[in-house]
Amino acid sequence: MEVEITRKKDNPLLDRTEVYFKVVHEKEKTPKRDAVKGKIAEALKTKRELVVVDYMRSEYGMPVTVGYAKAYGKKESLQAVERKHILKRNHSEEKKEDSSEEAS
Repeated sequence: MEVEITRKKDNPLLDRTEVYFKVVHEKEKTPKRDAVKGKIAEALKTKRELVVVDYMRSEYGMPVTVGYAKAYGKKESLQAVERKHILKRNHSEEKKEDSSEEAS
């Protein structure tokens, strides 16, 4: 899986960087949101928990997914600006991992 940032915009008012991205996933299934968050955080040199993937869309039969993500400067900015359902969608996979570790 390879992630390419197609457009990047700094938004100092909301303390975030907004990016549009394209993921090419030849011979693989559509990537999980958490995997894409990790790649975007790596590309923007920030922490994974400060990245929020707003949406990802794949076309039928194409090994390409496009989407929109935001990387915040600090956690307080993220929680003040983002909508609750987007936060829940982005952090639900992390909570699943935490609960499975506790069960072990």
